[in-house]
Amino acid sequence: MRTIVNTIILKGYDLTPIKSNILIDDGKIIEISDEVFEGEIIDGTGTMICPSFLNGHTHVGDSIIKDYGDGRSIEELVKPPDGLKHLALSNCDDDEIIFSMRNSMLDMIKTGTTHFIDYREGGLKGIKLLKKAADNLPVNPIILGRDPIFHNSQATEDEIRKITVKLLKNCDGIGLSGFSEVSDEVCKIVTEECNKRNKIPSIHVGEYSELQKNSLEEFGKTEIERSINLNFKLLIHSTYPTDDDLNLISENRKLVTLCPRSNGALNLGIPPFKKFITKKINALIGTDNIMLNSPNLMREMEYTLKVMRAYYKEYVDPKEILKMATVNGYETADNLNECNLNFYSTVNKTVIGEGNDAQLFLTKLISKNPYLNIINRVETNDIIAIVNKDKFLYLNDKK
Repeated sequence: MRTIVNTIILKGYDLTPIKSNILIDDGKIIEISDEVFEGEIIDGTGTMICPSFLNGHTHVGDSIIKDYGDGRSIEELVKPPDGLKHLALSNCDDDEIIFSMRNSMLDMIKTGTTHFIDYREGGLKGIKLLKKAADNLPVNPIILGRDPIFHNSQATEDEIRKITVKLLKNCDGIGLSGFSEVSDEVCKIVTEECNKRNKIPSIHVGEYSELQKNSLEEFGKTEIERSINLNFKLLIHSTYPTDDDLNLISENRKLVTLCPRSNGALNLGIPPFKKFITKKINALIGTDNIMLNSPNLMREMEYTLKVMRAYYKEYVDPKEILKMATVNGYETADNLNECNLNFYSTVNKTVIGEGNDAQLFLTKLISKNPYLNIINRVETNDIIAIVNKDKFLYLNDKK
């Protein structure tokens, strides 16, 4: 039992800053009140508490090839099965992959992240390697598996279904590379089997403009429209949505993860963040391939905020950016009443509030604006402690 006293707390779905004390016991937030003083007392003077981050899209297997292939096209780097990353993964031994992924997860913890949604290459073996790498760390990977069979045009539907079911017994869903690499038949099998089991079917869509154009020419529909028609739950990128796409995402309450730094690193453009806000779409934010970016969401948010202000030439509220890394996914889950899905059961109710799981971090208060404090000021050595349910880890001294 611990009470952090005299600190600023970003409370609830609206991240309302209040000055109070917070009591944490057995992985739960028991009370938020000026009156509570129980257990170990931690002086929070000059600090603030933020919900811990959810990184909405990663490829932690890429940790073995950081900054490898800079300047190459996206197809050369990551298109399966012969992209540079896939060839590198196939030529590394298991211990090297585990070591590299574990170091990236330690980087996440040090920068406030307790959950990340990972697209895990390598089939069942790849899933097991990630679980081993995460063992005993205060971080929860939400693992979306994939298998080379998804890209094999000679595979039968029965073979694809059998592999899909096998993967889903060991992970939280399936993460497909994109419509240019997998057929609609594969997509139908994946979404059908995921939705049967309350797992997450996810796919990359509309990452760059040519994909949207090619999809329209060949199928008469954008990649985003096709993903919604096929009943995917989580859409990655959506960098080039049409207005109709945005309406469909909003009407169908799909989760979308935007990856601005990845788009920037690959010369692919800027996600239309303001349009997502206008349509009241609760987008997530992700750091994407670790070969391109560090898994530091504070860097991702700072980049996003400043690029968006420069791009739109108008004010973008930093609170809206911080929501992308914290409460947006959970709020969507509550609105959808879909908390039975594996993703939601894993991270449900981590929003700071009495009775919710304690998943948060304590950091120095450097700025008078609590949202910009996180996005614009806090560095790794400013985060004092991170809490992931029953795991309380001191990272740095308050001084």
